[in-house]
Amino acid sequence: MTAQLARYPFTVHEYHRLREAHIFQEDDRIELIDGEIIKMAPIGPRHAACVNRLAEFLRDKTRKAALVTVQNPIELDDYSEPQPDIALVKRRTDFYASGHPTPDDTLVAIEVADTTTDSDRQIKLPSYARAGIQEAWLVDLPNDRIEIHSNPASGIYQEVRIVLRGQKVISPAFPNLKLKADDVLG
Repeated sequence: MTAQLARYPFTVHEYHRLREAHIFQEDDRIELIDGEIIKMAPIGPRHAACVNRLAEFLRDKTRKAALVTVQNPIELDDYSEPQPDIALVKRRTDFYASGHPTPDDTLVAIEVADTTTDSDRQIKLPSYARAGIQEAWLVDLPNDRIEIHSNPASGIYQEVRIVLRGQKVISPAFPNLKLKADDVLG
């Protein structure tokens, strides 16, 4: 018989209070997912380069159509506030000074995975789908491919498109946004 430990799920409000109490430092690499505080993996050079490159391409390609945020929180619900590597969110005049973006504000969430491919695919992308974010990308650096997940229903993305080197990334949220996979993957 296996003993089950009772877990205490933290709310986003409690998570913020822990930060305000300096239990966690500003630069601690953590995020709240499904009520659990998760330590994020260190950022390696290839991961950082991909995020920087992709952010620059997206800022150039989306112009004023969206705000490109880098490693900033999205408040999915009362128990989850992940920090996608990049998010395309609706523009607001206050640049989200009054609160983090929510799923209704989020057009595309992008995770770049170097060492976290499985957890991003099995934990983070499903949390985006459950929240109703219409599109999420997984830039899978070890396998040299980009997965475009879209059309969430019942907490699962119904469509997944695999983009390989030599192909173009076309976003369902931004049909005019076309990127070369080779440019994204480096």
